[in-house]
Amino acid sequence: MIEFDLVLPTEVDVREVGMRDGLQIEAPVPLEAKLAMLEALVATGVRRIEATSFVSPKAVPALADADQVAAELSRWGDVHWSALVANPRGAVRAVDAGVAHLEYVVSASDAHSRANAGRSTTDAVAAVGEIAGLAHGAGGSLEVIIATAWDCPFEGRTAIPRTVDVARAAVTAGADQLCLGDTIGTTTPLRVVQLLDAVRRACPGVPVGVHFHDTRGTGQANALAAIQAGVTQLDSSVGGLGGCPFAPGASGNIATEELVYLLEESGVRTGIDLDAVLAAARITEEAVGHELPSSLYRAGGRSVPRPASSAG
Repeated sequence: MIEFDLVLPTEVDVREVGMRDGLQIEAPVPLEAKLAMLEALVATGVRRIEATSFVSPKAVPALADADQVAAELSRWGDVHWSALVANPRGAVRAVDAGVAHLEYVVSASDAHSRANAGRSTTDAVAAVGEIAGLAHGAGGSLEVIIATAWDCPFEGRTAIPRTVDVARAAVTAGADQLCLGDTIGTTTPLRVVQLLDAVRRACPGVPVGVHFHDTRGTGQANALAAIQAGVTQLDSSVGGLGGCPFAPGASGNIATEELVYLLEESGVRTGIDLDAVLAAARITEEAVGHELPSSLYRAGGRSVPRPASSAG
């Protein structure tokens, strides 16, 4: 008999991005509802939460209350809080608001970079050093998220050398770690592994995480492929909320509850309580006012055996 075995780590580190990526394309949610979401998410045991984004309120009105959200984070301990910024001005705002761990998005494709940030990829990369200096000066860190790492909604497939060049330049400029983003949910497991291998060869010793969207139903398969390839830092969003407002066709992130279910049932520790995530999803659903896309949430969680009905 042929035996097969999955090579998996003993544990992974999941970052909850529902508060930022999940809400950025929604209608603005009141601050109190956001705080209820945060309370529920902290209760899941997740160790890293991307709390908000310090970007233009005109561009992303759903996150216009970033300073107010940041002011409330001190009520919860034992969580690595971070925020996304789009430029040095946003980094200054974040640091002044007390959030020193920053994520900065650089699009690997020029077309998406201009749509998302109003500048070329080269110009976006040029700001990494300044943003890294602001984060480090405040005792924090900088993670560069490479958007459209695999595909662009305007230019099509992103060549691996293009993404590798952006990764190398970001690390040279001071990024502490990288995250590869499947912005429009088009990649597949083989392509995931190929890009990861190329980026890690170019940036040895630098932590590389992944951020997948489930637009075409491959998100969890891509996550499993990345984990098998040695990745231990993954992004996910409660209920599967999310999407990029500047990328046509981009829908939700992989759902936190689905990722936790996949990993925990495969013997990989996440430190996250699945039932608590489902409770957080219910609160999130109330906050956004519409059904969540997560299949696991709609199924009610783990399968529970029920008594067989007797024949009458």
